[in-house]
Amino acid sequence: MNTLSRIASALAASALAVPGFAQEPAASGWSWDHYGSLRMQFESVRPDRRMGSYTGLRDAYSRFGANLAYRFGGGTRAFAQIEVPFDSANFRLRDPYDQGGFGRDEAEPLRIARIGLEGRFGTLSLGQQWMPYYNAIAAPVDWFSSYYSGFATYTTPRVRNTVAWYSPRVGGFGVAASWSSAYGNEKSTARIDDRRWQATASWNDGPFTIAAGLDDRGNADGYRDRLYGLATTWKQGAWYLAFKYERTDTDAPGAFYGDDRQAYNLLGAYTLGRNTWKLMLARVEGYGDNTVHFGVDHRYSDALTFFAEFYSERETSGITARRRGLDRYDGAVSGGRALSIGLRYDF
Repeated sequence: MNTLSRIASALAASALAVPGFAQEPAASGWSWDHYGSLRMQFESVRPDRRMGSYTGLRDAYSRFGANLAYRFGGGTRAFAQIEVPFDSANFRLRDPYDQGGFGRDEAEPLRIARIGLEGRFGTLSLGQQWMPYYNAIAAPVDWFSSYYSGFATYTTPRVRNTVAWYSPRVGGFGVAASWSSAYGNEKSTARIDDRRWQATASWNDGPFTIAAGLDDRGNADGYRDRLYGLATTWKQGAWYLAFKYERTDTDAPGAFYGDDRQAYNLLGAYTLGRNTWKLMLARVEGYGDNTVHFGVDHRYSDALTFFAEFYSERETSGITARRRGLDRYDGAVSGGRALSIGLRYDF
């Protein structure tokens, strides 16, 4: 998967799409490619009235990766993908958000590490990967370029030890499902102590896509811990609109988000020439609450994009102590505001 914003664009058109490789031969044989995305921002952050403002550099999810594939004579393709995060602000191989914490000794050293098969049966993959629920429900409203993208959801984007299957699309309709081991789930940024399974379904007709999903997050003590989601997107010419709704369903005592919490996201984007303007209004109960995210991307070239964004949240989700991300997460920060300017260079 090359860049998060490109993946979000592709998923908006086909909510269950799985990324391909850059060098695919028409006949049987090997193919491979490598890629990278260097992302850096300068930010001015005001956590809340009880904490001092600060300015500085922060990584915005830089990564390096490679794909290897072999296509058999019948058209079936075997593939492998690995992707490593790079915290460019601190020069460390880690995600700027995932720096350990919440009972985890260290950060996850990989973003993606998966193998799989693709053919008439769809796509089957094993390993750490983007999750079907995130792809279908959260990605359509995750269009921003800064560090503060992707927080306005209850799900987690990637989980270790996951088996995922995406069906072929028939008449615009497709389904997907996944299962994650208890070990893989515990090592994810969500740190849940039991197996996890997800199921999604989507339908696409021209500019319109609708998707529904279930994320059963498991609980080793036998409690119910589920998340339901619905997303709709519409893309026509320079315009893009997306809406996401989520609801938690849990009877687990002390659940992080709580029971019957709801999230609403409305995103609009407009592209004029080399500029894309974006605005998202969201309410995520218990995790960010009222959120406003506004930004503009300027595509200087095919490889280089400059961006400027404003992010505001009422409760804590993305705003944390300086550069600390998930490590030493403090819900008492009570939200705040951030202004970011930065660049993304893809190669």
